[in-house]
Amino acid sequence: MRVPRLVGLMAVDARETARTRGLSLTAPDRPDFHLAVVDYVVRQHPRPGTEVPRDSTVYVWFDFAEGEGGGGVREPRVPGPPRGGLRRELDAPHDPYEVAGISPP
Repeated sequence: MRVPRLVGLMAVDARETARTRGLSLTAPDRPDFHLAVVDYVVRQHPRPGTEVPRDSTVYVWFDFAEGEGGGGVREPRVPGPPRGGLRRELDAPHDPYEVAGISPP
Protein backbone atom coordinates (compact mmCIF):
# COMPACT_ATOMS: atom_id res chain seq x y z
CA MET A 1 0.00 0.00 0.00
CA ARG A 2 1.25 3.49 -0.83
CA VAL A 3 1.10 6.43 1.57
CA PRO A 4 -1.33 9.11 0.31
CA ARG A 5 -0.40 12.79 0.14
CA LEU A 6 -1.74 14.36 3.33
CA VAL A 7 0.08 17.71 3.16
CA GLY A 8 -2.42 20.47 2.52
CA LEU A 9 -5.38 18.55 3.93
CA MET A 10 -7.29 19.67 7.00
CA ALA A 11 -6.84 17.44 10.05
CA VAL A 12 -10.30 15.91 9.73
CA ASP A 13 -9.72 15.05 6.06
CA ALA A 14 -6.23 13.66 6.73
CA ARG A 15 -7.62 11.34 9.43
CA GLU A 16 -10.39 10.12 7.11
CA THR A 17 -8.01 9.60 4.18
CA ALA A 18 -5.62 7.57 6.33
CA ARG A 19 -8.44 5.55 7.89
CA THR A 20 -9.89 4.55 4.51
CA ARG A 21 -6.41 3.37 3.44
CA GLY A 22 -5.93 1.30 6.59
CA LEU A 23 -3.32 3.62 8.09
CA SER A 24 -3.18 5.36 11.44
CA LEU A 25 -2.06 8.94 12.01
CA THR A 26 -0.17 10.51 14.85
CA ALA A 27 0.87 14.13 15.31
CA PRO A 28 3.96 14.66 17.48
CA ASP A 29 3.30 18.42 17.73
CA ARG A 30 -0.39 17.98 18.67
CA PRO A 31 -1.31 15.99 21.77
CA ASP A 32 -4.96 16.93 21.05
CA PHE A 33 -4.76 15.66 17.44
CA HIS A 34 -8.04 13.76 17.75
CA LEU A 35 -9.78 17.12 18.40
CA ALA A 36 -8.10 19.07 15.57
CA VAL A 37 -10.46 19.82 12.69
CA VAL A 38 -9.46 22.76 10.48
CA ASP A 39 -5.69 22.80 11.02
CA TYR A 40 -3.71 21.99 7.86
CA VAL A 41 -1.02 19.33 7.57
CA VAL A 42 2.32 20.93 6.58
CA ARG A 43 4.62 17.85 6.75
CA GLN A 44 4.31 14.09 6.78
CA HIS A 45 6.49 11.01 7.22
CA PRO A 46 6.76 8.70 5.33
CA ARG A 47 6.58 10.73 2.16
CA PRO A 48 3.62 10.35 -0.23
CA GLY A 49 3.96 7.34 -2.51
CA THR A 50 6.15 5.35 -0.09
CA GLU A 51 5.22 1.66 0.04
CA VAL A 52 4.19 0.63 3.61
CA PRO A 53 2.38 -2.33 5.15
CA ARG A 54 -1.30 -1.97 6.09
CA ASP A 55 -1.85 -0.67 9.66
CA SER A 56 1.32 1.46 9.47
CA THR A 57 1.54 4.79 11.26
CA VAL A 58 1.99 8.02 9.33
CA TYR A 59 3.32 11.03 11.24
CA VAL A 60 1.87 14.43 10.39
CA TRP A 61 2.78 17.91 11.61
CA PHE A 62 0.68 21.04 11.67
CA ASP A 63 3.51 23.50 12.27
CA PHE A 64 6.79 24.07 10.46
CA ALA A 65 10.00 22.90 12.15
CA GLU A 66 12.85 25.28 12.95
CA GLY A 67 14.21 26.78 9.72
CA GLU A 68 11.50 25.35 7.44
CA GLY A 69 9.76 28.62 6.71
CA GLY A 70 6.11 29.33 7.07
CA GLY A 71 6.76 33.04 7.65
CA GLY A 72 5.11 34.21 4.47
CA VAL A 73 6.39 36.16 1.51
CA ARG A 74 9.45 38.30 2.15
CA GLU A 75 10.33 39.83 -1.24
CA PRO A 76 9.76 43.55 -1.65
CA ARG A 77 6.42 44.58 -3.07
CA VAL A 78 6.78 47.14 -5.85
CA PRO A 79 5.30 49.63 -6.36
CA GLY A 80 4.74 50.73 -2.79
CA PRO A 81 1.63 52.53 -1.61
CA PRO A 82 1.20 56.10 -2.87
CA ARG A 83 2.54 58.90 -0.69
CA GLY A 84 0.48 61.75 0.63
CA GLY A 85 -2.29 60.06 2.57
CA LEU A 86 -5.60 58.71 1.44
CA ARG A 87 -6.90 59.58 -2.00
CA ARG A 88 -10.50 59.50 -3.00
CA GLU A 89 -11.52 57.57 -6.06
CA LEU A 90 -12.17 59.79 -9.05
CA ASP A 91 -14.27 59.08 -12.09
CA ALA A 92 -12.48 57.68 -15.10
CA PRO A 93 -12.11 60.23 -17.92
CA HIS A 94 -15.24 60.42 -20.07
CA ASP A 95 -17.20 58.36 -17.57
CA PRO A 96 -20.92 58.68 -18.40
CA TYR A 97 -21.79 58.24 -14.71
CA GLU A 98 -19.99 60.98 -12.87
CA VAL A 99 -19.81 61.28 -9.10
CA ALA A 100 -22.50 63.63 -7.76
CA GLY A 101 -21.22 67.12 -7.00
CA ILE A 102 -18.03 66.84 -9.06
CA SER A 103 -17.95 68.45 -12.46
CA PRO A 104 -16.14 66.61 -15.27
CA PRO A 105 -12.66 67.92 -16.18
